[in-house]
Amino acid sequence: MEKAELLKIIGKRIQEIRNSKEYSQVDLAGKIEGVFDTTNVSRIESGRTNPTIYTLHRIAEALEVSLSELLNIEDCETNI
Repeated sequence: MEKAELLKIIGKRIQEIRNSKEYSQVDLAGKIEGVFDTTNVSRIESGRTNPTIYTLHRIAEALEVSLSELLNIEDCETNI
């Protein structure tokens, strides 16, 4: 799997979980610990940036899921 494809799949997974909780990108950015801009959420969800493991951890906490659930890309629709 190419890096760009993996980033898009992880971004889509984050977006799916966010949508299932009926959070907007603004809602999610506000729930993430520390300063986190809405544009960062957009870039991560679109696969345009490579988030650190710490950023993924903070996103998982904000979405109230485990990091392993967040990264469970096997359940993610791979229509990217």
